[in-house]
Amino acid sequence: MRDKLSVFVGFLLLVLVMASMSLFTVDQRQFALVFQLGEIKKVISDPGLDWKWPLIQNVRYFDKRILTMDTPEPERFITSEKKNVLVDLFVKWRISDPNLYYISVLGDEARAVTRLQQTVNAGLREEFGKRTVHEVVSGQRDAIMEEMREKADLDARKIGVQIVDVRLKRVDLPVEVSESVYRRMEAERKRVANELRSEGAAAAEKIRADADRQREVIIAEAYRESQHAKGDGDAKAAAIYAQAFRQNPEFFAFYRSQEAYRQSFSGKSDVLVVEPNSDFFRYLRSATGQPVKSAQ
Repeated sequence: MRDKLSVFVGFLLLVLVMASMSLFTVDQRQFALVFQLGEIKKVISDPGLDWKWPLIQNVRYFDKRILTMDTPEPERFITSEKKNVLVDLFVKWRISDPNLYYISVLGDEARAVTRLQQTVNAGLREEFGKRTVHEVVSGQRDAIMEEMREKADLDARKIGVQIVDVRLKRVDLPVEVSESVYRRMEAERKRVANELRSEGAAAAEKIRADADRQREVIIAEAYRESQHAKGDGDAKAAAIYAQAFRQNPEFFAFYRSQEAYRQSFSGKSDVLVVEPNSDFFRYLRSATGQPVKSAQ
């Protein structure tokens, strides 16, 4: 009885071992290739539980996700102007046909990356060789990336790989070229600045000249109006004086003489040399202003 139980337990263990060797799981992020004696027998792309013949079959897994190929150092390319540019880029790719991928590069990701680098570099050299520095830096950058993606994807399909995207992270000029470009840009900016300054100075002089002309015109018109007003005032004053003079000529003459005396003797240091019998003192000699007769 004990021997039968031992045989049963041993058989059960053998069944469990064989089952564990036969069953395997496929993750949703992976492809699974089933090999039999080095030959691909089955490609599994759906996740879940699957089986294989134990001992004679084995399974290899490949990543189904999008992978990134990033250049460690910027690559140097030549434009149509025979100028060097440094390009930093990355490529997004994934395995589209695991069977062809394994046959082409033996499932080695490093080999696949090397093949993609060669394809992308060759395509970029061709595209950059047809364009100027300005076009590759800003003018046609999007067009270059799209054309490169299409060309690289066409070649990558031959090894079971799909190119999802090609991106130029940075396009710079080498140091020796950058310095000359910056100097030329600086000289151009200075030239434009000097032109703007000269145009501004000319405009300022024109504005000042126009302002000075308007100022002279305004002053002349104001002076003319003031003289006109002054003339009108003097005429009115003269008319008033004449009218007052006509009403009482004697009083007006006496008033004018008093004003003359006040203005003549306003300062203590003033000196006036006049003959005593001068007509200037007639109101000092007589209240009526008539000459005083000498006594007989």
